[in-house]
Amino acid sequence: MNDSTWRHRTVEVEPSLNIAYIDCPSKNKRLQRGIILLIHGFPQTSYQFRHVINLFAEAGYRVIAPDYRGAGASTKPPAGFTKSVMARDFVRLLNALEIHEPVHVIGHDIGGMIAFAMAAKHPSRVASLNWGECPLPGTSVYTEDRTTHAVQQFHFIFHSVPDLALALVAGRERIYLSHFFQKLAYNTAAIKREDLDHYVQCYEQPGAMRCAFEVYRAFEQDAKECEEWITSYGKLSLPALCLSGVRSRHLNDAERMFAEVHQRGTYEIIAVPDSGHYIAEENPEGFVQECLRFIEKVTVGPK
Repeated sequence: MNDSTWRHRTVEVEPSLNIAYIDCPSKNKRLQRGIILLIHGFPQTSYQFRHVINLFAEAGYRVIAPDYRGAGASTKPPAGFTKSVMARDFVRLLNALEIHEPVHVIGHDIGGMIAFAMAAKHPSRVASLNWGECPLPGTSVYTEDRTTHAVQQFHFIFHSVPDLALALVAGRERIYLSHFFQKLAYNTAAIKREDLDHYVQCYEQPGAMRCAFEVYRAFEQDAKECEEWITSYGKLSLPALCLSGVRSRHLNDAERMFAEVHQRGTYEIIAVPDSGHYIAEENPEGFVQECLRFIEKVTVGPK
């Protein structure tokens, strides 16, 4: 991982709330193709994109990869974990960086929920939308994951229990985070010991796990906001891509979920080979290839 061109910075997006981010300029002197915003998931940080940032930059894109509020090096606030608020953080981040052109938004897991909220609430800031590997609150897939698939998705309920969840996980962060990587990855070798060490260190920080649980505790409000938005304004018409690992359980429900919130003919579902849930880490080349193909299709048109 050559991060010599990466700039690690923070921006205050509201009083006492700093968003940390990686800013990598395009590495292609002949091509300056635009800006990609990468939004991570749980139990991760912007570090999850360590293998793909340079690949995007070499293709001619400037890459912005922030830690969302409560994660990584960003501030651990007491509130503000609805995905619409978290999406607003990133709009303010772009404003602070004087980026006013629409950007290509790529969100994974929790980041996918934030990406969708950003496209819904701030469509003029989004050139293309790429989100997946999550059950979007407000869809039937999300409801089923809290009921029919409650054992598989136990953490949706567990994280929502005030105080108890935090008390049980405190001091056991390595055991808890390891569970998700072992259960959801297909290429388990992609998450090396040093990678797990990095994530554990991040979530051992004071306030980090509390914030992680608050992200999940906000799901029911997120669902209400999504349902109200679709009722009032209709399904999204922005070009959208769903990337899912071919070995991920989320692949089976992706088409149905996207049909509930995106207009017909505006989206596509792609299964990335040799990958489970953590696509950018398990198969970074496949992840980048499909992301770039989609962006080129949106900006240039199909070949």
